[in-house]
Amino acid sequence: MRVTQNTNFNTVRDTIQRSRGRMEDLQNQASTLKKLNRPSDSPVDAAKVLEIRTDKVNNDQYFNNAKLSEAMLNNSDHAIEEMVEVVNRAKEIAINQSSGASSTDESRLGVAEEVQQLFQRAVAAGNTRIGDRYVFGGYKTDRPPVSPDGTYAGDSGEIMVEIGKDVFLASNLPGIYVFNTNPDTSPDYDKLKTERGLASDAEEGAEQPASARLHSEEHSLKGTGDENVNVFRELRNLRISLLTGDVESVRSSLDRFDQMHGTLVASRAKIGSRVAGLQGSIGSMDRHNLTNAQLTTTLEDADMAEVMGNIAKEETVFRSVLSSSKRLVQPTLMDFLGN
Repeated sequence: MRVTQNTNFNTVRDTIQRSRGRMEDLQNQASTLKKLNRPSDSPVDAAKVLEIRTDKVNNDQYFNNAKLSEAMLNNSDHAIEEMVEVVNRAKEIAINQSSGASSTDESRLGVAEEVQQLFQRAVAAGNTRIGDRYVFGGYKTDRPPVSPDGTYAGDSGEIMVEIGKDVFLASNLPGIYVFNTNPDTSPDYDKLKTERGLASDAEEGAEQPASARLHSEEHSLKGTGDENVNVFRELRNLRISLLTGDVESVRSSLDRFDQMHGTLVASRAKIGSRVAGLQGSIGSMDRHNLTNAQLTTTLEDADMAEVMGNIAKEETVFRSVLSSSKRLVQPTLMDFLGN
């Protein structure tokens, strides 16, 4: 078989182009610090990197949801802590003024003003908000849930937040369960029950998924049939009893304040368990993101020591190709005549 000059030329050209292509790829890796600069570099690794990036975007949103829920629950806990202090102080006053021997009309009139201040503190705590969202209003987060006279104006909705794939957690504790020891016998129960049964898509809760609205039925508003104790009503009644000198009513309020204290402590325990769950989810997401970042680095980032060694090696190969091509391609007059 006769090897023509064109064959030699094409062989040399293809060899030089392949060597230059490898040099360019290595130089691109050195400049970008990435060994995956386009999907064709490694289709399998590129698909895995895209999957990890999508997973990170989802985890970032779950993380934001969890942090917002944690902030709302922590603010709720601080507000309930404030109400616990109010109830404890009200009980101290009731104990001091529950005996005719230890109190006088003047002392009862004096502490009645303090009870009024306690009532206002309780209302302010009930209207705690984070940003422009009231934490105890249920779905009605855009308006104060407690009116100045202590009437509850919120609903029983729990705002469910997705903190993981198909994992939902209530980010609020409706005031109907915080301010009452037995909500189903409270004056607000019938109103809330009617609102829940007639809720339309225009209501605030309509934007919640069906699973979120069903989750709020956990409470079911079924109590034990005992008399309901409402923190605002008890504070008002205590003040009236002090102003009228009704020592017997002051004495009877002690047990009700104990019940209210137990309800508030139970509410704090429920919030604490939710916050613990959120913190566990946040820690899990951090670990998951760290693992994904390490895997992405392994798949995508270039090993610079290896890249620089390959560049030096490829440069030597390229120079050898150029040197060999000079000896291989040396056309003479007879070569042209033969072609």
